[in-house]
Amino acid sequence: MDESLSEWLACRELADWAARSPLLVERVRQALGSTEPVRVLDLCTGTGSNLRYLIDRLPVRQKWLVVDRDARLLEEVPSKLATWADARGCSIRTEGAVTYLRGTHYDCEIETREMDLDRLDATLFAERNLVTASALLDLVSKSWLRLLAARCRDAGATALFTLTYDGRSSCDPVEPEDDVVRELMNEHQKTDKGLGGPAEGPDAWSVAERAFKDAGYRVECAPSDWSIAPSERMFQRMLIEGWAHAAREIAPQRSGTIADWLRRRLAHLDAGRSRIVVNHMDMVAW
Repeated sequence: MDESLSEWLACRELADWAARSPLLVERVRQALGSTEPVRVLDLCTGTGSNLRYLIDRLPVRQKWLVVDRDARLLEEVPSKLATWADARGCSIRTEGAVTYLRGTHYDCEIETREMDLDRLDATLFAERNLVTASALLDLVSKSWLRLLAARCRDAGATALFTLTYDGRSSCDPVEPEDDVVRELMNEHQKTDKGLGGPAEGPDAWSVAERAFKDAGYRVECAPSDWSIAPSERMFQRMLIEGWAHAAREIAPQRSGTIADWLRRRLAHLDAGRSRIVVNHMDMVAW
């Protein structure tokens, strides 16, 4: 694991949680009804941010299977969950790959599993009431999205997918190359990320919406945009540098232009005047 990935996931967590649509989470609760325990599958879980966000917002009794191909990210799930639980006065213990969380408002069992998700094994979805993921769909292919919808349908599961990048962003102050860098980064989003072929990138949320409707679901979408203040310097720096890196990979012949853009963007950040908005969509299907 690139250590910067763990740092990036931690850096973006508060912005992710602030951006998410509470209305769509309420739609999930309505779709689940009185189901307990809720059996949840969290795909590409990383260090468990989606898990920690949703535990407070689902019925008391929950059984989670959280899956990722990066074992070292998964190793962080119990410790981060322990910090979360301690703040809420919950008891927590981990036995092997399973963590048990108990408290007045929680009765949760969380299993972590390392596995590649390129083929979406049907056994993962069996008896799941809810299938969810955060910041995933723009990294996968159209065929993967259609298979995902079919797996959810076969399991009779509600689906919640959040923070899917939709191709739009804006920076203040504006620089002349902002649009060029964004377009190159969007092109990079459509390269193969190892999940079924070339990724859908900014088109993913609309492709997913169509796939779930074709599978017989009702679908509702809502914006979940980051609005990143000048004070969030580490987050902005990682984001801006990530954009520049992706743009250079797509257009190495424009490295000089991209480097000049990066220098000016970081100067705005260091001067405390940089604001960034990045647009995402959340989607629930039931």
